[in-house]
Amino acid sequence: MADIQSCPNCGKRNRVPGVAGGVPVCAACGSRLPWIVEARDSDFGSILGNKVRMHLVDFWAPWCAPCKLIEAALDELAREFAGFLQVVRADVDKAPETARAFGIRSIPTLVFIRDGEEVARQVGAAPIERIRAVLSDDLVKWRSEG
Repeated sequence: MADIQSCPNCGKRNRVPGVAGGVPVCAACGSRLPWIVEARDSDFGSILGNKVRMHLVDFWAPWCAPCKLIEAALDELAREFAGFLQVVRADVDKAPETARAFGIRSIPTLVFIRDGEEVARQVGAAPIERIRAVLSDDLVKWRSEG
């Protein structure tokens, strides 16, 4: 399954697969693209196999008002951290086994996963600055490692 993402650099619309061997880049200009995917129980594990530094799993539901409040913030962070971050949107009604496996009891819940391991969690609608701080701290560490 592929979603359509507009390149933040040139505006070209690109197909971005949920699962890929590398980070998605714009077919026109080569810039890294925001990587936002919808996950179900059946494809969650393969999505976490994507080669990015951080997965930000957003456990949400369409009927949840606070979940809708943070959606724009997550879209913005996906653009800001393109190539480093994949935002994985897991609707708890469509991915109930995944939600159970992560012990999700309240939504929205954001789970930060690096190399298959949970490194941070945010329960409730957090301001974008709080989410960005977790990502920025890890980005600094990642850049200093390599």
